[in-house]
Amino acid sequence: QVQLVESGGGLVQPGGTLRLSCTVSGKSTRGNTMAWYRQRPGSQREAVATTTRGGTTVYADSVKGRFTISRDDAKNTVYLQMSSLKPEDTAVYYCYARIGSINPNIHWGQGTQVTVSS
Repeated sequence: QVQLVESGGGLVQPGGTLRLSCTVSGKSTRGNTMAWYRQRPGSQREAVATTTRGGTTVYADSVKGRFTISRDDAKNTVYLQMSSLKPEDTAVYYCYARIGSINPNIHWGQGTQVTVSS
């Protein structure tokens, strides 16, 4: 059974930094697409940052230059380094894993709250 466990959320002031972690158990992250999504209050879940099985990273325009996604496949962990945080970054952040190449399965973490407020 594949499980994704996020950590690192919390309350931070505008302009601050946070690093989210997502550790996967049950399958290896190696060779699989991993991503971070977020859901802001009253909005649909949206992709924030993706690291593909080919090594490409893709960011939402709203976070380009401020967020960095990285992965350590030896630790089965994906990170989201967030800097210059804004109140509009307040959301529940979810880890996403697309495991497998021929018939991939999608897995989600339980989410971690990030609140940016003074």
